Amino acid sequence: MSDTPCGFVRTPEAGTARLRWAGSGWVVDGRTPVVPELRVLRALEVEWPEREAPLDGLMRLAGAGIPLTAERAEPWVPAALAELLTDRDWLEHAPGGLRSVADLRREEHSVRLRRLAHPVRPPKVSIVMSTRRPALVASALAQMERQRDVEAEVLLSLHGVPFERVREAVESCTLPVRWVEAEQSVPFGEVLNRAAALAEGDHLAKWDDDDWYGPRHLADLFMALSYAEADVVGTTAEFFYLEPLRTTIRRTTFATGATYPSEVYADHVAGGTIMVPRKKFHDIGGFPALPRAVDREFLKAAHEAGTRIYRTHGLGYVLRRGLGGEHTWQLPLAHFLKVAVNQWHGFRPSLLMEAG
Repeated sequence: MSDTPCGFVRTPEAGTARLRWAGSGWVVDGRTPVVPELRVLRALEVEWPEREAPLDGLMRLAGAGIPLTAERAEPWVPAALAELLTDRDWLEHAPGGLRSVADLRREEHSVRLRRLAHPVRPPKVSIVMSTRRPALVASALAQMERQRDVEAEVLLSLHGVPFERVREAVESCTLPVRWVEAEQSVPFGEVLNRAAALAEGDHLAKWDDDDWYGPRHLADLFMALSYAEADVVGTTAEFFYLEPLRTTIRRTTFATGATYPSEVYADHVAGGTIMVPRKKFHDIGGFPALPRAVDREFLKAAHEAGTRIYRTHGLGYVLRRGLGGEHTWQLPLAHFLKVAVNQWHGFRPSLLMEAG
């Protein structure tokens, strides 16, 4: 998996090394690059040869998530790559402290390089969302409309909500939308399955009505599904907006202190980000017909069936948290402050959210 970001290290332990063309290949300190050894570096500085050189080896490093940078780019370097390599603003941030964004900006740069190195065809995705909160439907649909590099349709489960309460939002949406209505007494998992049964896309993607998603959320999930050769993919639950405190936190560890990495095979991903091929979804048995913990039990069933689950970066996803009783994942706000590696006042997502 050396040509993929699997094993990406969020916080580097070493500085910058130099990547240069040696006549027959790209080398670091005179040696052929070994990706696991490079993961501890903050960056690789590209030194261009006098003559045009093949970029395959350089792009493999980009695809592996190694942050590459260059003071300039030669005219023969493709424009998109040149623009990324010479964008060095991310290097200006100092590490350390709750408000430091040095590691975050480095990872954002890495993700942009991965996107360039792992081009994929736009997938056909059926977005499955259940809601009991009609006031949130318009904003959720607007975020779905922002999704780039995918062909999306929306499958909306109205859980105890009559269609008339969301008609305006649905009819204003530029994406194809189909919906089902279910009584509030129907278990949450069954409500999701009824919507999923309408899917025409090749992949299903679960969506939560009260969270925020970046415009490349679905495309990044599909990219990870492809390069990891996984059956189920999702992101880390990494960014949280604590609404009562008007505070954004980022967590990269569990409360126990154990690391919570991205770009790994795992048995857990953020429930609101699950993507799975439609056939595999049915092979797993669909969502369990339970009132709560549907995501957890779906992933448990997938794991027990030998399904390959991959957790990719969570920079394009922000979970909203209010008071403990408002969410299935019932934890006090103090818990999120305890596990925060970063903390900022206000809504401060990753730049990949393109929140303006």
